[in-house]
Amino acid sequence: MFIGKNLTNLRIMHGYSRKELSEKLNVTEQAVWQYENNYTSPKMQGVNDLKSIFNVKSKFFYKKDILGRYFEPENIPIMNIAYRSKVMNVISKTQAEAKHVEYLDSFINYLTANLTFPSQKIIQLRNEVINYLNTSMEDREVQINKAAELARRKLGFRHDTNDNLMFLVEKSGVFIFEKPIGEEIDAYSLWTKQDRPFIILGNLKRSAVRRNFDIAHELGHLLLHYKVEFTHLDRKEHKAIEKEANLFAGAFLLPEKSFLEDMKSIARVTNPDAYIDLKKKWKTSLQVLGYRAANLGILDAKKHRNFYAALHRKGYLKREPLDESLSIQKPEKIKSIIDLVSKKGMIDIREMVERDWMVEIPFFHRLTGIDTEFFYSYMHDDQDFGLADVKELSSGISN
Repeated sequence: MFIGKNLTNLRIMHGYSRKELSEKLNVTEQAVWQYENNYTSPKMQGVNDLKSIFNVKSKFFYKKDILGRYFEPENIPIMNIAYRSKVMNVISKTQAEAKHVEYLDSFINYLTANLTFPSQKIIQLRNEVINYLNTSMEDREVQINKAAELARRKLGFRHDTNDNLMFLVEKSGVFIFEKPIGEEIDAYSLWTKQDRPFIILGNLKRSAVRRNFDIAHELGHLLLHYKVEFTHLDRKEHKAIEKEANLFAGAFLLPEKSFLEDMKSIARVTNPDAYIDLKKKWKTSLQVLGYRAANLGILDAKKHRNFYAALHRKGYLKREPLDESLSIQKPEKIKSIIDLVSKKGMIDIREMVERDWMVEIPFFHRLTGIDTEFFYSYMHDDQDFGLADVKELSSGISN
Protein backbone atom coordinates (compact mmCIF):
# COMPACT_ATOMS: atom_id res chain seq x y z
CA MET A 1 0.00 0.00 0.00
CA PHE A 2 1.28 3.46 -0.96
CA ILE A 3 2.22 5.50 2.14
CA GLY A 4 1.23 9.11 1.53
CA LYS A 5 3.15 10.44 4.52
CA ASN A 6 6.42 9.39 2.91
CA LEU A 7 5.58 11.49 -0.13
CA THR A 8 4.60 14.45 2.04
CA ASN A 9 7.93 14.31 3.86
CA LEU A 10 9.90 14.30 0.61
CA ARG A 11 7.83 17.07 -0.94
CA ILE A 12 8.25 19.38 2.04
CA MET A 13 11.97 18.67 2.36
CA HIS A 14 12.48 19.60 -1.30
CA GLY A 15 10.45 22.78 -0.85
CA TYR A 16 7.71 21.90 -3.33
CA SER A 17 4.12 22.96 -2.94
CA ARG A 18 1.50 20.42 -4.00
CA LYS A 19 0.86 22.55 -7.07
CA GLU A 20 4.54 22.54 -8.05
CA LEU A 21 4.77 18.78 -7.62
CA SER A 22 1.57 18.21 -9.56
CA GLU A 23 3.04 20.10 -12.51
CA LYS A 24 6.13 17.88 -12.45
CA LEU A 25 3.92 14.78 -12.39
CA ASN A 26 1.47 16.13 -14.96
CA VAL A 27 -1.48 15.48 -12.63
CA THR A 28 -3.83 17.75 -10.72
CA GLU A 29 -3.01 19.35 -7.40
CA GLN A 30 -5.97 17.44 -5.96
CA ALA A 31 -4.38 14.15 -7.10
CA VAL A 32 -1.22 14.92 -5.13
CA TRP A 33 -3.36 15.73 -2.08
CA GLN A 34 -5.13 12.38 -2.50
CA TYR A 35 -1.81 10.51 -2.75
CA GLU A 36 -0.54 12.15 0.43
CA ASN A 37 -3.72 11.46 2.36
CA ASN A 38 -4.04 7.84 1.18
CA TYR A 39 -7.27 8.31 -0.75
CA THR A 40 -5.72 7.04 -3.98
CA SER A 41 -2.34 5.72 -5.09
CA PRO A 42 -0.32 6.92 -8.08
CA LYS A 43 -0.06 4.59 -11.04
CA MET A 44 3.24 2.92 -11.87
CA GLN A 45 4.32 5.76 -14.16
CA GLY A 46 3.60 8.22 -11.37
CA VAL A 47 5.73 6.22 -8.92
CA ASN A 48 8.55 6.09 -11.47
CA ASP A 49 8.33 9.86 -11.87
CA LEU A 50 8.45 10.32 -8.10
CA LYS A 51 11.53 8.09 -7.94
CA SER A 52 13.30 10.30 -10.45
CA ILE A 53 12.28 13.56 -8.81
CA PHE A 54 13.37 12.57 -5.31
CA ASN A 55 16.17 10.05 -6.03
CA VAL A 56 14.52 7.22 -4.09
CA LYS A 57 13.57 3.63 -4.88
CA SER A 58 10.02 2.49 -5.57
CA LYS A 59 9.79 0.68 -2.25
CA PHE A 60 10.40 3.98 -0.43
CA PHE A 61 6.71 4.73 -0.92
CA TYR A 62 5.47 1.38 0.37
CA LYS A 63 7.39 0.98 3.65
CA LYS A 64 7.71 3.15 6.72
CA ASP A 65 10.37 5.72 5.85
CA ILE A 66 13.41 6.61 7.94
CA LEU A 67 11.59 9.38 9.81
CA GLY A 68 9.18 6.81 11.12
CA ARG A 69 12.03 4.70 12.52
CA TYR A 70 14.85 7.01 13.58
CA PHE A 71 13.30 10.41 14.23
CA GLU A 72 11.94 11.63 17.55
CA PRO A 73 8.60 13.36 16.78
CA GLU A 74 8.61 17.16 17.20
CA ASN A 75 12.36 17.17 17.87
CA ILE A 76 12.98 20.07 15.46
CA PRO A 77 11.50 23.31 16.85
CA ILE A 78 10.71 25.41 13.77
CA MET A 79 10.33 28.58 15.83
CA ASN A 80 13.94 28.31 17.07
CA ILE A 81 15.66 28.20 13.68
CA ALA A 82 18.04 31.17 13.49
CA TYR A 83 17.57 32.75 10.07
CA ARG A 84 18.78 35.98 8.54
CA SER A 85 16.25 38.82 8.29
CA LYS A 86 15.38 38.55 4.59
CA VAL A 87 13.56 35.27 5.06
CA MET A 88 12.43 35.59 8.66
CA ASN A 89 8.74 35.24 7.81
CA VAL A 90 8.79 32.83 4.86
CA ILE A 91 6.98 29.93 6.50
CA SER A 92 7.25 27.50 3.56
CA LYS A 93 11.03 27.93 3.45
CA THR A 94 11.29 27.42 7.20
CA GLN A 95 9.18 24.26 6.98
CA ALA A 96 11.35 22.89 4.18
CA GLU A 97 14.55 23.47 6.13
CA ALA A 98 13.02 22.01 9.30
CA LYS A 99 12.06 18.88 7.38
CA HIS A 100 15.57 18.70 5.95
CA VAL A 101 17.01 18.80 9.47
CA GLU A 102 14.54 16.07 10.52
CA TYR A 103 16.13 13.82 7.90
CA LEU A 104 19.62 14.87 8.98
CA ASP A 105 18.75 14.17 12.62
CA SER A 106 17.44 10.75 11.61
CA PHE A 107 20.60 10.08 9.60
CA ILE A 108 22.79 10.87 12.62
CA ASN A 109 20.60 8.70 14.86
CA TYR A 110 20.91 5.87 12.33
CA LEU A 111 24.70 6.16 12.08
CA THR A 112 25.36 6.54 15.80
CA ALA A 113 22.85 4.03 17.19
CA ASN A 114 25.70 1.85 18.47
CA LEU A 115 28.21 4.60 19.27
CA THR A 116 28.80 6.34 22.59
CA PHE A 117 29.96 9.93 22.60
CA PRO A 118 31.71 11.71 25.47
CA SER A 119 30.06 14.71 27.08
CA GLN A 120 29.76 17.40 24.42
CA LYS A 121 31.83 20.55 24.96
CA ILE A 122 29.30 22.69 23.15
CA ILE A 123 26.57 21.88 25.69
CA GLN A 124 28.88 22.61 28.62
CA LEU A 125 29.92 25.87 26.96
CA ARG A 126 26.32 26.87 26.22
CA ASN A 127 25.35 26.29 29.84
CA GLU A 128 28.31 28.36 31.05
CA VAL A 129 27.38 31.19 28.71
CA ILE A 130 23.74 31.10 29.78
CA ASN A 131 24.73 31.13 33.45
CA TYR A 132 27.08 34.07 32.85
CA LEU A 133 24.50 36.06 30.90
CA ASN A 134 21.84 35.45 33.55
CA THR A 135 24.03 36.54 36.46
CA SER A 136 26.23 39.27 34.96
CA MET A 137 25.28 42.93 35.45
CA GLU A 138 27.68 44.10 32.72
CA ASP A 139 26.69 45.90 29.53
CA ARG A 140 25.35 43.55 26.81
CA GLU A 141 28.24 44.32 24.47
CA VAL A 142 30.73 43.47 27.21
CA GLN A 143 28.82 40.23 27.87
CA ILE A 144 28.99 39.21 24.21
CA ASN A 145 32.71 39.92 23.99
CA LYS A 146 33.36 37.86 27.13
CA ALA A 147 31.15 35.03 25.81
CA ALA A 148 33.21 34.99 22.60
CA GLU A 149 36.44 34.93 24.60
CA LEU A 150 35.12 32.07 26.74
CA ALA A 151 34.02 30.14 23.65
CA ARG A 152 37.38 30.49 21.98
CA ARG A 153 39.17 29.25 25.09
CA LYS A 154 36.81 26.36 25.86
CA LEU A 155 36.80 25.07 22.29
CA GLY A 156 40.59 24.91 22.21
CA PHE A 157 41.44 27.70 19.78
CA ARG A 158 44.96 29.10 19.63
CA HIS A 159 45.30 32.82 20.28
CA ASP A 160 46.81 33.59 16.86
CA THR A 161 44.90 31.63 14.19
CA ASN A 162 41.51 30.41 12.95
CA ASP A 163 43.00 27.65 10.79
CA ASN A 164 41.08 24.84 12.52
CA LEU A 165 37.80 26.69 12.92
CA MET A 166 35.55 24.11 11.26
CA PHE A 167 37.30 21.15 12.90
CA LEU A 168 37.15 22.58 16.43
CA VAL A 169 33.50 23.58 16.19
CA GLU A 170 32.57 20.14 14.85
CA LYS A 171 34.72 18.48 17.50
CA SER A 172 32.83 20.37 20.21
CA GLY A 173 29.62 18.54 19.29
CA VAL A 174 28.09 20.73 16.56
CA PHE A 175 26.91 18.96 13.41
CA ILE A 176 27.73 21.10 10.38
CA PHE A 177 26.35 20.46 6.90
CA GLU A 178 26.29 22.42 3.68
CA LYS A 179 23.63 22.72 1.01
CA PRO A 180 22.30 25.19 -1.55
CA ILE A 181 19.92 27.07 0.74
CA GLY A 182 19.13 29.91 -1.65
CA GLU A 183 20.39 33.35 -2.61
CA GLU A 184 18.97 35.10 0.44
CA ILE A 185 20.27 32.78 3.18
CA ASP A 186 23.92 32.53 4.15
CA ALA A 187 23.42 29.93 6.89
CA TYR A 188 21.14 28.96 9.76
CA SER A 189 21.40 27.10 13.05
CA LEU A 190 19.27 25.46 15.73
CA TRP A 191 19.24 23.20 18.77
CA THR A 192 16.98 20.17 18.62
CA LYS A 193 14.81 19.48 21.65
CA GLN A 194 17.25 16.68 22.50
CA ASP A 195 20.11 19.20 22.59
CA ARG A 196 21.79 18.38 19.30
CA PRO A 197 23.19 21.55 17.67
CA PHE A 198 23.14 22.03 13.90
CA ILE A 199 24.73 24.62 11.64
CA ILE A 200 23.64 24.52 7.99
CA LEU A 201 25.91 26.43 5.63
CA GLY A 202 24.93 27.67 2.20
CA ASN A 203 27.51 26.57 -0.36
CA LEU A 204 26.72 28.99 -3.17
CA LYS A 205 29.89 30.79 -4.23
CA ARG A 206 31.09 31.37 -0.69
CA SER A 207 34.65 32.46 -0.04
CA ALA A 208 36.70 30.97 2.80
CA VAL A 209 36.46 34.14 4.88
CA ARG A 210 32.71 34.50 4.43
CA ARG A 211 32.20 30.87 5.39
CA ASN A 212 34.29 31.37 8.53
CA PHE A 213 32.16 34.34 9.48
CA ASP A 214 28.99 32.29 8.87
CA ILE A 215 30.24 29.57 11.24
CA ALA A 216 31.16 32.09 13.94
CA HIS A 217 27.87 33.95 13.47
CA GLU A 218 25.80 30.78 13.86
CA LEU A 219 27.91 29.68 16.84
CA GLY A 220 26.93 33.01 18.38
CA HIS A 221 23.26 32.20 17.86
CA LEU A 222 23.69 28.74 19.41
CA LEU A 223 25.32 30.18 22.53
CA LEU A 224 23.61 33.55 22.97
CA HIS A 225 20.09 32.85 21.72
CA TYR A 226 19.19 29.40 23.02
CA LYS A 227 15.39 28.95 22.98
CA VAL A 228 14.78 32.32 21.32
CA GLU A 229 11.64 32.02 19.18
CA PHE A 230 12.91 33.61 15.97
CA THR A 231 9.59 33.25 14.14
CA HIS A 232 7.92 35.46 16.76
CA LEU A 233 10.39 38.35 16.49
CA ASP A 234 9.45 41.54 14.70
CA ARG A 235 11.91 43.07 12.25
CA LYS A 236 13.48 45.40 14.81
CA GLU A 237 13.98 42.58 17.32
CA HIS A 238 15.39 40.30 14.62
CA LYS A 239 17.85 43.00 13.53
CA ALA A 240 19.05 43.37 17.12
CA ILE A 241 19.58 39.60 17.44
CA GLU A 242 21.54 39.54 14.19
CA LYS A 243 23.68 42.44 15.38
CA GLU A 244 24.54 40.47 18.52
CA ALA A 245 25.57 37.43 16.47
CA ASN A 246 27.72 39.67 14.26
CA LEU A 247 29.37 41.22 17.31
CA PHE A 248 30.05 37.73 18.70
CA ALA A 249 31.51 36.57 15.38
CA GLY A 250 33.89 39.53 15.18
CA ALA A 251 35.06 39.06 18.76
CA PHE A 252 35.37 35.30 18.33
CA LEU A 253 37.35 35.42 15.10
CA LEU A 254 39.58 38.31 16.17
CA PRO A 255 40.44 37.96 19.88
CA GLU A 256 40.98 41.39 21.40
CA LYS A 257 44.47 41.11 22.85
CA SER A 258 46.03 39.49 19.78
CA PHE A 259 44.18 41.74 17.35
CA LEU A 260 45.20 44.93 19.14
CA GLU A 261 48.81 43.79 18.94
CA ASP A 262 48.42 43.09 15.22
CA MET A 263 46.90 46.52 14.59
CA LYS A 264 50.09 48.21 15.80
CA SER A 265 51.67 47.25 12.47
CA ILE A 266 48.94 48.93 10.38
CA ALA A 267 50.27 52.30 9.20
CA ARG A 268 47.16 53.59 7.40
CA VAL A 269 44.13 52.25 9.24
CA THR A 270 41.65 53.58 6.66
CA ASN A 271 43.32 51.73 3.76
CA PRO A 272 41.84 48.22 3.30
CA ASP A 273 44.97 47.04 1.46
CA ALA A 274 46.96 47.55 4.66
CA TYR A 275 44.94 44.70 6.24
CA ILE A 276 45.64 42.03 3.63
CA ASP A 277 48.31 40.27 5.73
CA LEU A 278 45.88 40.17 8.66
CA LYS A 279 43.23 38.69 6.40
CA LYS A 280 45.66 35.93 5.45
CA LYS A 281 46.54 35.31 9.09
CA TRP A 282 43.04 35.27 10.59
CA LYS A 283 41.08 34.05 7.52
CA THR A 284 38.56 36.86 7.98
CA SER A 285 37.34 39.41 5.46
CA LEU A 286 38.62 42.97 5.20
CA GLN A 287 35.11 44.10 6.12
CA VAL A 288 35.22 42.11 9.37
CA LEU A 289 38.71 43.38 10.18
CA GLY A 290 37.48 46.96 9.77
CA TYR A 291 34.33 46.22 11.75
CA ARG A 292 36.36 44.78 14.62
CA ALA A 293 38.80 47.71 14.55
CA ALA A 294 35.87 50.11 14.81
CA ASN A 295 34.29 48.06 17.59
CA LEU A 296 37.52 48.27 19.60
CA GLY A 297 37.84 52.01 19.05
CA ILE A 298 40.85 51.84 16.73
CA LEU A 299 38.73 53.39 13.99
CA ASP A 300 36.42 56.22 15.01
CA ALA A 301 33.15 56.72 13.12
CA LYS A 302 34.73 58.97 10.47
CA LYS A 303 37.69 56.70 9.86
CA HIS A 304 35.42 53.67 9.60
CA ARG A 305 33.29 55.46 7.01
CA ASN A 306 36.44 56.24 5.04
CA PHE A 307 37.56 52.62 5.35
CA TYR A 308 34.19 51.38 4.07
CA ALA A 309 34.19 53.93 1.24
CA ALA A 310 37.60 52.64 0.18
CA LEU A 311 36.26 49.06 0.17
CA HIS A 312 33.48 50.21 -2.15
CA ARG A 313 35.79 52.23 -4.39
CA LYS A 314 38.19 49.30 -4.85
CA GLY A 315 35.37 46.85 -5.58
CA TYR A 316 36.14 44.85 -2.43
CA LEU A 317 32.51 44.70 -1.34
CA LYS A 318 31.97 42.18 -4.15
CA ARG A 319 35.32 40.39 -4.22
CA GLU A 320 38.32 40.90 -1.96
CA PRO A 321 42.01 40.12 -2.45
CA LEU A 322 42.89 36.49 -1.52
CA ASP A 323 39.30 35.30 -1.92
CA GLU A 324 40.37 33.04 -4.77
CA SER A 325 43.41 31.60 -3.01
CA LEU A 326 42.28 30.91 0.57
CA SER A 327 40.98 27.34 0.82
CA ILE A 328 37.41 26.82 2.00
CA GLN A 329 36.99 24.56 5.03
CA LYS A 330 34.54 21.70 4.51
CA PRO A 331 32.58 19.70 7.11
CA GLU A 332 34.29 16.39 7.87
CA LYS A 333 32.63 15.08 11.03
CA ILE A 334 29.81 13.09 9.46
CA LYS A 335 32.21 11.62 6.88
CA SER A 336 34.45 10.43 9.72
CA ILE A 337 31.49 8.81 11.46
CA ILE A 338 30.43 7.05 8.25
CA ASP A 339 33.98 5.79 7.75
CA LEU A 340 34.18 4.58 11.35
CA VAL A 341 30.92 2.60 11.40
CA SER A 342 31.70 1.14 7.99
CA LYS A 343 35.22 -0.01 8.87
CA LYS A 344 34.08 -1.47 12.18
CA GLY A 345 31.35 -3.42 10.41
CA MET A 346 28.56 -1.67 12.31
CA ILE A 347 26.85 -0.55 9.11
CA ASP A 348 27.08 -1.85 5.57
CA ILE A 349 26.80 1.26 3.38
CA ARG A 350 25.24 -0.66 0.51
CA GLU A 351 22.54 -1.98 2.85
CA MET A 352 22.11 1.49 4.31
CA VAL A 353 21.40 2.94 0.90
CA GLU A 354 19.35 0.17 -0.66
CA ARG A 355 17.60 -1.60 2.22
CA ASP A 356 17.33 0.76 5.17
CA TRP A 357 16.91 4.14 3.49
CA MET A 358 15.59 2.85 0.15
CA VAL A 359 17.13 5.72 -1.81
CA GLU A 360 19.72 6.44 -4.49
CA ILE A 361 23.17 7.90 -3.75
CA PRO A 362 22.24 11.41 -5.01
CA PHE A 363 19.64 11.54 -2.21
CA PHE A 364 22.46 11.47 0.35
CA HIS A 365 24.38 14.11 -1.56
CA ARG A 366 21.43 16.45 -1.39
CA LEU A 367 20.82 15.59 2.25
CA THR A 368 24.38 15.96 3.56
CA GLY A 369 26.23 18.02 0.97
CA ILE A 370 28.82 15.24 0.70
CA ASP A 371 29.98 14.38 -2.84
CA THR A 372 28.40 11.28 -4.32
CA GLU A 373 31.88 9.79 -4.93
CA PHE A 374 32.36 9.47 -1.18
CA PHE A 375 29.31 7.21 -0.87
CA TYR A 376 30.06 5.29 -4.06
CA SER A 377 33.50 4.41 -2.68
CA TYR A 378 31.79 2.22 -0.05
CA MET A 379 29.50 0.52 -2.54
CA HIS A 380 32.13 -1.58 -4.30
CA ASP A 381 32.86 -5.04 -2.98
CA ASP A 382 36.56 -5.61 -2.41
CA GLN A 383 37.89 -8.18 -4.85
CA ASP A 384 41.31 -9.37 -3.80
CA PHE A 385 43.03 -12.70 -4.29
CA GLY A 386 44.18 -14.43 -1.12
CA LEU A 387 47.30 -16.61 -1.10
CA ALA A 388 45.28 -19.81 -1.52
CA ASP A 389 43.47 -18.31 -4.52
CA VAL A 390 46.76 -17.38 -6.14
CA LYS A 391 48.18 -20.93 -5.69
CA GLU A 392 45.02 -22.46 -7.11
CA LEU A 393 45.06 -20.09 -10.06
CA SER A 394 48.74 -20.74 -10.87
CA SER A 395 48.14 -24.49 -10.58
CA GLY A 396 45.35 -24.25 -13.11
CA ILE A 397 47.58 -22.33 -15.53
CA SER A 398 50.41 -24.90 -15.34
CA ASN A 399 47.99 -27.64 -16.27
